[in-house]
Amino acid sequence: MSLENVKHIVLVSTPPPSLPPIPPSSPSQFLSISPPFHPSPLTRIPTQILSGKGGVGKSSITTQLALSLSLAGHSVGILDIDLTGPSIPRLLGIESAKITQAPGGWLPVQVHPSQILPPLPSQAAAAASTTGQASTTHTVPNGSTHGASPFSTTPANNGAGEHPIGSVHCMSLGFLLKNRNDAVVWRGPKKTAMVRQFLTSVLWPSIDYLLIDTPPGTSDEHISLVETLLKSTSPNNPNQVAGAVVVTTPQAVAVSDVRKEINFCAKVGVKVLGVVENMSGYVCECCGVGVNIFGRGGGEVMSQEFGVIFLGRVPLDGQWGRLVEEGRRPSYGPVENNGVDGGMEEQREEELEVEGKDEGKEEELLVDKYRSCSLCPTFEGITKQVVDIVEARGMALGP
Repeated sequence: MSLENVKHIVLVSTPPPSLPPIPPSSPSQFLSISPPFHPSPLTRIPTQILSGKGGVGKSSITTQLALSLSLAGHSVGILDIDLTGPSIPRLLGIESAKITQAPGGWLPVQVHPSQILPPLPSQAAAAASTTGQASTTHTVPNGSTHGASPFSTTPANNGAGEHPIGSVHCMSLGFLLKNRNDAVVWRGPKKTAMVRQFLTSVLWPSIDYLLIDTPPGTSDEHISLVETLLKSTSPNNPNQVAGAVVVTTPQAVAVSDVRKEINFCAKVGVKVLGVVENMSGYVCECCGVGVNIFGRGGGEVMSQEFGVIFLGRVPLDGQWGRLVEEGRRPSYGPVENNGVDGGMEEQREEELEVEGKDEGKEEELLVDKYRSCSLCPTFEGITKQVVDIVEARGMALGP
């Protein structure tokens, strides 16, 4: 079946409204979905990225978690079931890609294959230095080194020498739309059927982690997803669904909604792998001053309250936005701003000059350019925690 080659499934989500308790005798009593898929007993299944609150950055977290898992050598699949707002294809820079129909189902779109990345530009320059003492780092506005987030103490080592990476594949409704502005106006039954088709008809290659990017709340998509997954893995494969990564932002109004998502996971029998506090702080690219725009610590307090693991804080980074929107490798450094826009205009002129020199060169992969982003070491730490939790639970429960 379509998920036989998937090892772990991770759900990425935000909070939903409260639901009535589900009797212990029945793992899920939502919609009857048939036929369920039946993965191999030796296979483990995906991780969900969840949140009952919209606009907290689930798709961004999913994308960066996938890139980080790939940099760690894992093969990754991304299933985007946000049917009315599929943004994963745009974040990955593959909006123009089309789904291929094959005997038995759909082939997911390949973002990049398994391969070996070259050293980062800064390290290539260091290796070419005659003194051998050239700096291998970039300076960021707050004075820290390349790749080191001002909100993280995790060292950046993803650029050290040649770097083997795992493949990334993606499936999204966005690939089926003629135009990114097309509205998806579907009632519940059609959403349910599409989620079921995504879970049963996509022919995933052999992958270690399937990340499922979910819409906010607990709507038809969530119900169909959980129903199908639990039916397919219980009782023969209880370890296949790795669990859910819950995403929130620091402010109280978001945290209060996300609490409901954790309750939802508990009621339907989905393990919570941990909580990520997104948009936790921002460092100005002009002056290097760090501020907590939306506050700080709400996600950590909530994780302590529910007894779940706090995976970390993710700050805002304008360079990450430019990377996914314009495809430019992140570059940090002091900006001379003599006027309202003067400094940024001068910086943009220099970037265009560099881009002109690079014309004709082979296009760099998103995962390669992501190694230069200050958020990369932050997600390196988050990814390590998620992998350790999933592997530990798998060993504890047994095959």
